[in-house]
Amino acid sequence: MKRIAIVSGASRGIGRAIAETLIDHGYYVVGMDLEPLSWGSVEQVLSISVDVSDRDRVSEAIAEVRAHFQRIDVLVNNAGLTRDALLENMCDEDWQAVIDVNLKGAFLLTQAVAPQMMEQGYGCVVNIASIVGLDGNIGQSNYAASKGGLVAMSRSWAKEFSRKGAQVRVNCVAPGFIETEMTANLPEKVSEQIKVRTPLKRMGSTDDIAQGVLFLASDKSSFITGQVLKIDGGLVL
Repeated sequence: MKRIAIVSGASRGIGRAIAETLIDHGYYVVGMDLEPLSWGSVEQVLSISVDVSDRDRVSEAIAEVRAHFQRIDVLVNNAGLTRDALLENMCDEDWQAVIDVNLKGAFLLTQAVAPQMMEQGYGCVVNIASIVGLDGNIGQSNYAASKGGLVAMSRSWAKEFSRKGAQVRVNCVAPGFIETEMTANLPEKVSEQIKVRTPLKRMGSTDDIAQGVLFLASDKSSFITGQVLKIDGGLVL
């Protein structure tokens, strides 16, 4: 029986790599994003258009998944955005946009799937945080706050979900600098500086992150909960 995994922000980058890796390992993936996924004839994907910061739409989407599959095995909270600015230049709109998607979105999706996982007595939530949420970064107050908050929520949920004996696990993956569309726009000088600072002397790939998520979603990590798996080439030690 195929396991059912929901992946938010699945249309490109890290989210798409996660979805593809889960599919390759026998999962049926429900991809959630603002726009429908363009995955051609892939049979193991159900695409649902969702604004993760919209409570009503999230509730409708999860109800659709529950009605279709009668269970939810894995939730990967990957949807996220950046609106970078130095502290003195950050406007309310950019602060709130990042918090709404990165933090509130993960909260709403997890809250929506929690009753199903608790009823089943098992489930797995993997939250895509960031080393920025652990170590900070210039010009990313909003992003750091959202990712740091995600780590704190994950640890709270790990305690909350297991308090009555349910095998519902919650963990984080904290990527370092990863080769995506976002980092592709960095000036070459900045990219080289990042590689020099990273002990393994390269940026990570989306597959590096996807493999970490696969591990945390699988039975191989059945005794791991409330943890943060840093996948950053040793950048933050």
